[in-house]
Amino acid sequence: MEVEVKLRLPNSQSHQKLSNLLSPFHTTTLIQENIFFDTPTTTLAVSNSALRLRFYNLDSYAVLSFKSKPELTQGISRVEEHEEPIDPSLARSFLTDPNGLLGLSNKSQIMEKLKGEFGVDELICLGGFKNVRGVYDWKGLKLEVDETVYDFGVCYEIECESKEPERDKELIEGLLMENGIDFVYSDINKFGVFLSGKLPSK
Repeated sequence: MEVEVKLRLPNSQSHQKLSNLLSPFHTTTLIQENIFFDTPTTTLAVSNSALRLRFYNLDSYAVLSFKSKPELTQGISRVEEHEEPIDPSLARSFLTDPNGLLGLSNKSQIMEKLKGEFGVDELICLGGFKNVRGVYDWKGLKLEVDETVYDFGVCYEIECESKEPERDKELIEGLLMENGIDFVYSDINKFGVFLSGKLPSK
């Protein structure tokens, strides 16, 4: 179970202000490309699940992930997540040959699960989005400040994986409020935004 605090920033100015504020605590910046797959009949989306390939820093490495049973309430996200590293060049080939992923079932627990539990026997590539993630080590927390670029616009968010989400959310809210940075609780995850084809309204 992955548990995260997710707070949405209203605009690029808020994102830049927060990035500047956290700059002494910066550890790395990740360039992520996220590509999603489903069956032609949207078996996974209907069951509130997502199959994703994520490429990091121009194919330096890649990760196959499967997420299911998401809950997002009052800025705290809970989701079942399974991840497996995958060779970037092999992963890249699946963008034009999505069914090649099914051939991994004897090596991949994720693909074995999708074939066994969901009956997946055909995949299509849905496309995806890019994300620039600034990572900061602040007060013992790993803060991730995201600039997510969709075909239909840009969204800004701060995330923090947490074992004590209520406590950590309060700490992050305090940081934002003390420095006059507006925010709202995220009420839809990035994949949900991608599927909707529009930016969150508030």
